[in-house]
Amino acid sequence: MKKLILNADDFGLTRGVNEGIIRTHREGILTSATLMATSRAFEDAVARAKAEPKLGVGCHLVLVGGIAVSPPGEIPSLVDTTGKFPRTLPEFVGKVSTGAVRARDIERELRAQIEKIRRAGIEPSHVDTHKHTHAHPVVMNALGRVAQDTGIIRVRKPAEDLAASWETQSAAGHSWSRLASAAAVRAITPWFRSLARKYGLRTPDHFLGLAMTGRLNAASLRQLIEMLPDGTSEIMLHPGVCDADLAATGSRLQQQRQVEMDALLEPEVRYALDRLGVRLITYRELN
Repeated sequence: MKKLILNADDFGLTRGVNEGIIRTHREGILTSATLMATSRAFEDAVARAKAEPKLGVGCHLVLVGGIAVSPPGEIPSLVDTTGKFPRTLPEFVGKVSTGAVRARDIERELRAQIEKIRRAGIEPSHVDTHKHTHAHPVVMNALGRVAQDTGIIRVRKPAEDLAASWETQSAAGHSWSRLASAAAVRAITPWFRSLARKYGLRTPDHFLGLAMTGRLNAASLRQLIEMLPDGTSEIMLHPGVCDADLAATGSRLQQQRQVEMDALLEPEVRYALDRLGVRLITYRELN
């Protein structure tokens, strides 16, 4: 049997992103979203999520870009004196890899973000990370310990099925940088599996969407669905309304979010799911 989680990252980034996520859940095929505790439209996302009990809501844990939940003095190696995280992923990875960022500071901030979401009345279905930072072993170990302590045992598997991504990109035109990023993450598969076993974490069997980030139109999404292997898969998405608030965030994904929103609303994509007998689920149903 083929089961599929369609997860929208960046829930809470802007009200327009929130609107896109909720609309694609209500009117389209989106089943899940991950909420950013550090985001500017967090309260709006929480209110919308509470009105949609069938939407699975997890934690989109942030360690790059923006301002931390924890006070700067409690996580001094992770943020500057104003509470800001490293601005870019390479900057963060460099600091973590050289030991400039302490694992205990990462753990403290991850825990603070989960606790903020729970205090808001949302029980997280799972966790993933902004910019895939849990592909780094230091972050993954910290996440594993926090997951054990908080009882959230479902986590995104960051390693992508590159064969499906290659075939899908062949139709849309290859993005070599995205494929290279996906291939680099793919290399961590063995130790990720080892750490998942160590901490008792559950993951989908397959993950897709990293190499196609910013390029998932209706045709590409339908092709990914048609190539799904047996078992449980997750496709990562970034739907949203492209507006002035989104432009102000500086996010790399602007109009692309609108394209992904339209794809999730496309009747032909839903028809492909029905034709192939793919069952849509949330992380809550992952066992």
